[in-house]
Amino acid sequence: MEHQNQFRENQYVNNPQVPLPNSTAVLVLGIVSIMGCFCYGFPGLICSIIALVLGGKDKRIYEQNPTAFTPGSYNNLKAGRVCAVIGLILSAIYAVTVIVLIVLFGATVLSNPQDVLKNLPR
Repeated sequence: MEHQNQFRENQYVNNPQVPLPNSTAVLVLGIVSIMGCFCYGFPGLICSIIALVLGGKDKRIYEQNPTAFTPGSYNNLKAGRVCAVIGLILSAIYAVTVIVLIVLFGATVLSNPQDVLKNLPR
């Protein structure tokens, strides 16, 4: 057991692992995309798309040489990508809902503008 721990310590000294370059950014953008979906959906869409692009680049880097990077940064990358996908779905649903409501309200006003103008406060 002691020999095994010593081998692991020597392995990391000879081959230091570094975190993935954008893993923290992907995690933060993924979380922000979930929160941003309630701001009419568009900030959430932007953040989630950026997070997915950065996450895809880092995933390709990690797959080329997995032993060069820390496992914690890869876990952050996976969690950030999951949050970004959730944020993308919620933001898209919210943005489509807002657009549909605006179109329906506009159609209602344009179909009968006299009734709308009568009910406005003076």
